[in-house]
This record gives sequence, C-alpha cells and structure tokens, in this order.
Amino acid sequence: MPLTGEVPEEADEQAREDGRIVLAHGEAIGHAHAIVEQGVRFFREDGASAGLLSVPGGGAQVVHEEHATIQLPKGLYRVIRQQEFDAGMARFVAD
Repeated sequence: MPLTGEVPEEADEQAREDGRIVLAHGEAIGHAHAIVEQGVRFFREDGASAGLLSVPGGGAQVVHEEHATIQLPKGLYRVIRQQEFDAGMARFVAD
C-alpha cells in the first residue's frame, strides 16, 4: 500500500545500475530485485537502511529471477530489507 506524503528534501536520489533501479542485491547468487521503468525514482536518507520509491502514474514492476513479478501502482513506497531471526540473532534475509 502506498504511503502518503512526499520524499524528504534531505533524501538523496540513488543512481540506476545498468539502466535499472536495484532495490536489493542478492547475496547468495547475485540476483537482484529491480525496476526498469523510466520515471521511477529511488531515494535514501543519509545512513538509513530503508529507502523510498516514487512510482509515477504508469506504475512499475519489481522483477527478480526467482519469483513472480510484483506490480506496483502509482505511489510512494518505503523499501526495507527483510530480516529473519535465528537463535536470538537478527540478520538480513539472503536471496
């Protein structure tokens, strides 16, 4: 579900990698969660692990080599890295 509000002024727009926005790099085999549509913008605030994704009117698709495409309608989204807990320790989920 999209957020309400706007991207904070202090957030920095992240550069595209090979023409796509990479939301997360896979650690195990190098796959990535990425968006190729133009007009989509990805921001991070200094030192923050979460990001903000701005999707324009046409929407966007998050693609990954190992699962179905995720459709995103127009809106502003918070992007976080999923964590898992094992023996009382938290770690980012490896893909």
